[in-house]
Amino acid sequence: MSLSKIKKELRKYGSIKQAKVLSGFFKTGKGEYGENDKFLGVKVPIQRKIAKKYKEISLRDVEKLLQSEWHEERLTAIHILNYKYNSSEKEEKKKIFNLYFKNIKHINNWDLVDSSAPCFVGHYLFNGDKDILYKLVKSKNLWERRISIIATYYFIRQRQFEDTLKLAKILLEDNHDIIQKAVGWMLREVGNRHLPTEEKFLLKYYNKMPRTMLRYAIEKFPEKKRKDYLYGNK
Repeated sequence: MSLSKIKKELRKYGSIKQAKVLSGFFKTGKGEYGENDKFLGVKVPIQRKIAKKYKEISLRDVEKLLQSEWHEERLTAIHILNYKYNSSEKEEKKKIFNLYFKNIKHINNWDLVDSSAPCFVGHYLFNGDKDILYKLVKSKNLWERRISIIATYYFIRQRQFEDTLKLAKILLEDNHDIIQKAVGWMLREVGNRHLPTEEKFLLKYYNKMPRTMLRYAIEKFPEKKRKDYLYGNK
């Protein structure tokens, strides 16, 4: 059975030392955003290699892997879904999209979000109804809010900035740094494609933005311009 083989291979490359490092990096302590998550200690390039090897497994087995208590098994499932999505036709893409949202509670750390939301959530929604992003952005769940803004990375790459800016405005007062960093990152990506669009948004809202969000958004600005935004001289 492919599913058992995937789990066996992941454990083969696991490391107790690496698992401890990852547990700290992904904030699994009491009260932290990744509280109680469990790690095998497998590095991402190995997970990708295993995912590619078993990309033909059934969606049913991918779903089981996505529901795992082990972080690397969930991330490997995401990588498999990416492979499947990129090589599938319209109906299969819809199945993958629906499977993802059926199991959204298992997308519960920033790497899981960032490896999935642009790749097939953003792609799937690009030419369709985007209402689901505007529901997610108001969710009490941290990761659902992050999915909403990170999904628009695909839109940004197509030079469509409207939804990113609308969602960013909604998230201006979000008090979690995971969201603040995500919004700042997406604004920076908008600026990488069309700086006037980013600056128009910043000039209107920079004095309302959390500092973390602002710092991420202006990270690549020239030093003087960056300081002008940080110290309110715009």
